[in-house]
Amino acid sequence: MKRQTPLIISLVFICAVSAAAQVPANRPWWYTLERGKNLYRDGDYGNALLAFEDARRERRAMYGRMEQDFISLLSVAEVRRLGDSLDRVERYAGERSYTAAAAALEELHYRIPRESFNNSVAAALSALGRLKDYPEAEYWIGETYRAEGELTLALDQFRKAWEQRALFENQGFATELLYKIAGIYKTIPLQNPQNGQYNQRAYNEMERTLLLIIEGDTLWSASAPAGQRAPEETVPYAEASASFTRRAMTRTLEQEGAVRFLTMYRYNNTEVEQAHRLLGFYYSLSGRHSRAQEHLMFAFLIQNTVIIEELIRREYDFTFTNLETLTGEIGRSPILSAYADKADYYKTAYYLAAALYGNGKAAARELWAFLASRSEAGEWQNRAAAQLGPGGPRLERLVEMP
Repeated sequence: MKRQTPLIISLVFICAVSAAAQVPANRPWWYTLERGKNLYRDGDYGNALLAFEDARRERRAMYGRMEQDFISLLSVAEVRRLGDSLDRVERYAGERSYTAAAAALEELHYRIPRESFNNSVAAALSALGRLKDYPEAEYWIGETYRAEGELTLALDQFRKAWEQRALFENQGFATELLYKIAGIYKTIPLQNPQNGQYNQRAYNEMERTLLLIIEGDTLWSASAPAGQRAPEETVPYAEASASFTRRAMTRTLEQEGAVRFLTMYRYNNTEVEQAHRLLGFYYSLSGRHSRAQEHLMFAFLIQNTVIIEELIRREYDFTFTNLETLTGEIGRSPILSAYADKADYYKTAYYLAAALYGNGKAAARELWAFLASRSEAGEWQNRAAAQLGPGGPRLERLVEMP
């Protein structure tokens, strides 16, 4: 018998009517969204979904009315003769008491800077139409589907929210959305039951999404692999300088090892750390050691910068000397221990060493020796010790996404 999910059950009409009856009348769309978030946090996914859909419908209805009010004003013969001048149309609405249209324009200017319309009526009307979209509601509908295991439905909603991302009230939320999309591509079953091969399309989409996240990272984008950047002489000075720094970082890591590398450099762009880390793991899976090294170098540097800066915040004269001492400090702090677990600290160090070894760099041994000495590294201690044991290091044949 086919299992019916709670979401499908919750979508029947009688439940919708029942839930709607419990909602106070005349609540704004943003209030409905917040109510849905509370229901979601309580695990009441069925009613949360209904609330998010209500919020989307309420916003669309409100801005739809405003759009029609503005169109009604523009249909007046005298207004048509004013042409595409937004200032003149607004003035007319105020002087002739077209209050609904004036209110619509006031709301529009609250949401979108006035100067972006270039005094164009057509641009204002188009923007007012776009305000009917509600990317936060689309996101939370997708998040509810994701929590219920409906990954295909969740992905569709997240894509819709991404298409509407210009309307996010918090633009930084777009990055979180991309991580959700990448996570679904990583989570979707990746093996074809017919031939046992990985679904490369899912991995490709995950890669593309993660690359979007690091696109705005100036230190990375200025120093992207050959073929993905303009010749250095054509890029601005700041980008050329970042590219030089990145090459110097790579030389230091490869030639002088991780301790010297972490002594010389700091980088605290935490927003891109996970993207670099997952890309590094993915390139390790596919045997692209150079690309894996590039991304894991960034991820490991950001992780250690976060840890070192936190230790300096607690003890201003703390100085990084070696990884063994640093990880001893991690072990004494529940907050840093939790961060190391969340950021896959030891796993990142292991695969960075593997990438270095795959590129023929002796610096791999230093990282493996460090891991082999740390019991808190768990699995990665054992695997590092095996790399340093009889028979010497070897390239691993990975069979799944790390």
